Amino acid sequence: MSNFLAIATVTATIGQILSEAVAASVPGAVGEAKVFTGPPEAPRTGPGAKKGINLYLYQVTPNAAWRNADLPTRGGDGRLSGRPQAAIDLNYLLTFYGDSKDLEPERLMGIAVRTLHEQPVLTREAVRHAVQKAEDDDPATFLKSSDLAEQVELVKLSPLPLNLEELSKLWSVLLQVPYQLSVAYQGTVVLIESELTPATPLPVRARGVYVLPFRQPTVERVESAAGEGEPILWNTVLRVSGRQLRAPATTVRLGPGPPVEPGTVRDRELTVDLEPLGLAAGVQSVQVVQPVLMGDPPVPHLGVESNLTPFVLRPAITAPVTTAAGAKAGTVDVTVAVKPPIGKRQVVRLLLNELAVPAGRPPRAYAFEAPSRDTEGAPDTVDSLAVTTAGIEDGTYLVRVSVDGAVSAPAPDDDPASPTFNQLIPQVTFP
Repeated sequence: MSNFLAIATVTATIGQILSEAVAASVPGAVGEAKVFTGPPEAPRTGPGAKKGINLYLYQVTPNAAWRNADLPTRGGDGRLSGRPQAAIDLNYLLTFYGDSKDLEPERLMGIAVRTLHEQPVLTREAVRHAVQKAEDDDPATFLKSSDLAEQVELVKLSPLPLNLEELSKLWSVLLQVPYQLSVAYQGTVVLIESELTPATPLPVRARGVYVLPFRQPTVERVESAAGEGEPILWNTVLRVSGRQLRAPATTVRLGPGPPVEPGTVRDRELTVDLEPLGLAAGVQSVQVVQPVLMGDPPVPHLGVESNLTPFVLRPAITAPVTTAAGAKAGTVDVTVAVKPPIGKRQVVRLLLNELAVPAGRPPRAYAFEAPSRDTEGAPDTVDSLAVTTAGIEDGTYLVRVSVDGAVSAPAPDDDPASPTFNQLIPQVTFP
């Protein structure tokens, strides 16, 4: 490839080729003609009149054949895996100056067209010759650092058939410069390579080809293994129903944590024990992940994933509810023990529903929000929480707790010796 000096080297090489052509002593040659670079100028008359060929790079376009040949240049982790290269084409405008009475512009155009048709390729020798000529004229020239001669693809020149409209648009951008006899050429392709050094990968010792059927797992239903309609609690065995759930390697991703191994796995059903996972109460998600085992020994690689299905993990009140007088007059602190532990950023509400309701009036219901625990120094989780209540009418109430919108499920008391046998618990009595 070539470095960033490639564009300047192409211009210098074309200029050197044309300079040698106009300086040749042949019948009809234009004496004292030179080759200039830069934007075209308005012609001048008199002793200082410009005579020769003006070489102007007016446009750079991406090369369609080479522009993506270097991809990919970076790996999945963002590290450089190959040297990036830019593939471009250079469009030149050749303008001819001289005495129009002696047809000098036409004679110079004939020399340029003949020369570039005879030598349409910038050979490595031509590039090195141009660089050496520039170094002879100026030992400190920047071209001595050019490596265009080592580019894998040689730069080729071809005329651009610009029509009258294209020529008029091109010359219209050259303000206050009247049109001069000109012709356009394109140089293709110039490959400018980055000087970044990519990391060299280790050699491949063994190759493996894996052909696998595409089986997309689908989760259709999530419920408690205890039965349909049973609440999903912190110690529930979760049953996931769907299609194509079984694979050589099947894992389950629950909430934000990493995938875990399921219990039993069938094609239409699998189970997961939630107790050791430590999920928080609230809305959680389940997703079946089936990695692909490759290598020796087999190592899990990215495979296929099912749809993401939500479920509600309900909190459970694990101990009798206790009450105590609050700090303010007329208030009562109700303490509930909850599993799973409550995070300090979770929103907690205490819900009270009257149980013994006299005929003729609706049951009373209350809701109290626990104070925020999202403060510096507060523990990340707590197993119990005290909620301050006020204005509660006397009576017996069913206690529930809401954590991030997930409400605990009351259960009937199955202890025959309990005074609340066959009643929903937990309960609390005011006063």
